[in-house]
Amino acid sequence: MIPYFEGAKQTAANVPQPEEHGDYTVEMFRTDFPQFYSTGDPQGPLLPEAMLQTFIDQANDSVLPSRWGSMWRYAAGLYVAHFAAMYLKTYSPSSDSASQVANGAAQVGAVKTATMGDTSIGYDNSAITAGTEKWGTWNATQYGAQLVTMARMVGMGGVYAI
Repeated sequence: MIPYFEGAKQTAANVPQPEEHGDYTVEMFRTDFPQFYSTGDPQGPLLPEAMLQTFIDQANDSVLPSRWGSMWRYAAGLYVAHFAAMYLKTYSPSSDSASQVANGAAQVGAVKTATMGDTSIGYDNSAITAGTEKWGTWNATQYGAQLVTMARMVGMGGVYAI
């Protein structure tokens, strides 16, 4: 490629600068999303700190300040909150077996049918299936849905034309 087009290419494609990342922190998340912290004894995050830090690191690598501008902090927090909520859906301190953990992670739609004798429940998962076709699991939490809505406004992608 011709060197003098390189700057135009990066601007048009909304390409992040090398080594660009956010600086979202655990303290910011605690301030922005206190619902993920216990106020009882002991106090602290409701999920393991190592997992919380992993989600924060992912947000800092994926939600870049140059693309999000003034919405960056909230977007990074939504990213972390989405993955924290997904993690907590599968977590139960009383899970004694792998099958209990797996059942906690099952996608559950609206109840479609229910039977009393011999207990039978059927679910309508069509909304979940339709919701994940384009945006993956982002629609599985309110945090993810908000982030996707904001991403549409921000215009995550760019256009490159010669």
